[in-house]
Amino acid sequence: MLANIVLQFFNKGGPVMWPILISALVAVAVVGERTFWWIRERGRREPQKMEQVLAALENSDIATATKIAEGSEDPVIRMIHRGLSHVHTSIPGALQLAAGSELKRAGRFLNVMDTLVTLAPLLGLLGTVTGLMRAFLNVGSAELSVVAVTGGIGEALIATACGLGIAIFSLIPFNVFSSKVAQLQYELETAATNIEVMVGGGKSGEPVSLQTAAQSRPVPGH
Repeated sequence: MLANIVLQFFNKGGPVMWPILISALVAVAVVGERTFWWIRERGRREPQKMEQVLAALENSDIATATKIAEGSEDPVIRMIHRGLSHVHTSIPGALQLAAGSELKRAGRFLNVMDTLVTLAPLLGLLGTVTGLMRAFLNVGSAELSVVAVTGGIGEALIATACGLGIAIFSLIPFNVFSSKVAQLQYELETAATNIEVMVGGGKSGEPVSLQTAAQSRPVPGH
């Protein structure tokens, strides 16, 4: 019953409503997946274990810190474990690779949401243009039909409303998720710097930088 009502509604909106419908389904799926992912990720944070790892490193006990960090699902601790596992090779390089992997997971589908925020209003505008064209063509016809004219105007309004609705629905979660990715990047950068200072991995004098890791995640707004 509900499916039939939705199909009739989109049929009244004209052919352009089908791309809008696909955009709406993608928006709902992506927002739902990212919301569930961040809720699950919040439950995986382990601040107490993080303190234990840092305390072990302050005492120059790398073996204990590595053992504590092993198997953790906290993204920051996972990065630290990857770095400590390469203590005899290149800690900064290992930290960058691990941070890049974490940021890529956190920024997944942000580019899709960014595209929907821009694409949905454009599809709505296209529906508006086609609907008004249909209305004006009927006005200029020999047999003027009020139903045909109002149908074209209705098509234009429906398409505009749906396009804007999808953009608004996607914009707020997009900004929220982008801020969470930025916060995670800051935590990873801070932890990486602390690890280098404590372990003394930056003997070359170059600080740990996650610019390379940051480039591996989608950049909001681009």
